[in-house]
Amino acid sequence: MSDPQDEDLVYKTKETYDGSLTADILEQYKMYVQSAENVSSRRIATSRYLLTLSAALLAVYGIQLPGLNQGYWTLTVPVAGIAVSILWYRLIQSHRNLNTVKFQIIHKLEERLPVALYKHEWQMAGQRRDRPYTEATRIEMLLPILFVGLHGLAFILMLVNTDIVVGIFL
Repeated sequence: MSDPQDEDLVYKTKETYDGSLTADILEQYKMYVQSAENVSSRRIATSRYLLTLSAALLAVYGIQLPGLNQGYWTLTVPVAGIAVSILWYRLIQSHRNLNTVKFQIIHKLEERLPVALYKHEWQMAGQRRDRPYTEATRIEMLLPILFVGLHGLAFILMLVNTDIVVGIFL
């Protein structure tokens, strides 16, 4: 490892380490891979929850009866939906950024091990000619964007159907 940042990652040598350096690096590698998987699991759980919440907010639009005197309060539903969707997008982005750093570290640790499975996997995925690999988080980030559009459309429809617009033009 010749990169100056690597000195912060593995700063002991076999000569300056009391234990079995390779075995301990392998053990830390295993724990670190598990922590990267945990970040992905948290991202999936968070996305499931926010997907359910966003769908429930959209369902509220359908429950409201047409022609019912809708006041200003009904506009809070799509505004909340837009806020939830933006939060959802940012959380996916945050988890993605954290795992990007984690996998950079995993790749560096793999340089000290006999095989570099994760690094090799990413290289093979990137070299596919039939269909380039698209990260799951990039696809997943489209859902909150879609919900922002749906909530925005619902906001406009609710605005048109409330007394707010009627009061403006009268």
